[in-house]
Amino acid sequence: MKRSFTTPLLLAATCHAGQILFEQRTLATDLKGGYQVLVTDLNQDRRPDLVALASGMKELFWFDNPEWGRHVLARGFQRMIHCAAVEQGGAVSSFVLAHEFANVAKNSLGVISLLEPDGDPRQPWKSREIDRLPTAHRLRGMQLRSGRVIVNAPLTHGEAEPPEYRGIVPLVFYRPPHWKRERISSTISGVLHGIFVTDWDGDGFDELLTASFEGIHLLRQQRSGHWRQQRLAPGDPTPWPKSGASEIVVARLGKQRFLATIEPWHGHQVCVYRQAGASWVRQVIDASEPDGHTLLAADLNGDGNDELIVGFRGPGRSVYYYEADRTGSGWQRHAIDRGGIAAAGCAVADFDADSRPDVACIGSATANLKLYRNLGAGAAAASSER
Repeated sequence: MKRSFTTPLLLAATCHAGQILFEQRTLATDLKGGYQVLVTDLNQDRRPDLVALASGMKELFWFDNPEWGRHVLARGFQRMIHCAAVEQGGAVSSFVLAHEFANVAKNSLGVISLLEPDGDPRQPWKSREIDRLPTAHRLRGMQLRSGRVIVNAPLTHGEAEPPEYRGIVPLVFYRPPHWKRERISSTISGVLHGIFVTDWDGDGFDELLTASFEGIHLLRQQRSGHWRQQRLAPGDPTPWPKSGASEIVVARLGKQRFLATIEPWHGHQVCVYRQAGASWVRQVIDASEPDGHTLLAADLNGDGNDELIVGFRGPGRSVYYYEADRTGSGWQRHAIDRGGIAAAGCAVADFDADSRPDVACIGSATANLKLYRNLGAGAAAASSER
């Protein structure tokens, strides 16, 4: 078993009382083109493990909590871009993996493979191709009335060309055990970069939010099986192809729901949207860092309000969390990691069972995987930005 982690590091900046201290641990430094980190209990020991996907590697790895030993989950892939876990009876039964990816559709095979254990789950899993869809880019599990499915959101239309990337994106899903492609009726065009699965109306079934050149859309499957699409907000108002949004999450300030985005595609703006009647009012809370690529929401300090966790792949190579004031109108930024990771993907889970959400991130240009243990708020919290 290969171990690649280093000893914990407490970041040493001075900060104000109430800010959160993160203990930093490096789990790997050789994940070329690190892109996605996925939380799942792969070995069924009731501890959240990490699956690490790096586009420049031919192996898909997983890291075993709490010692963080490294294992090969599957091998033999080119240009992996995203994966999603398939659960049955509370256990991971398989993974769906998108690979052979390129931003330009004519160069992207968009292979979708199903990974299944071949005996011992600690040994490399077997794979079989189930579909091909150019620029297959984002995979997410989703609970529909008819059962659990995996959504496949390609980046663009199959014949789109830069810089305009015109054309409707073929948003689809797959249903086990047959894994046949089924179409989600939509008319979203341009680059569709981010999706977020959420039970929007609290009925026990999921809806889908998308972030694209055309803004933020909500897609709901009707009882008939057809999908209804609603645009919630246009995103960045700059003309196409600098328009719209790149990432989207739903978060809460107490009982009030709000939206958060990165805008535009691979953009520099962190935005929040609060509902006012039938409209969603946009507020840019930060516009100082280039190439924002990952966005999460979690109540890091247990006060009932979500913080926003944002990773940037640009020259700053940083991860920040944003905390709202009591009114929800003002936001303050604090560093989780300043300069140490070109964060392409992050995930949140309670990795150490202390009832506080921790953060894990994977770096693209930095090729690293880091775990940030949430030690809580205090006067000596070392993660804050001066």
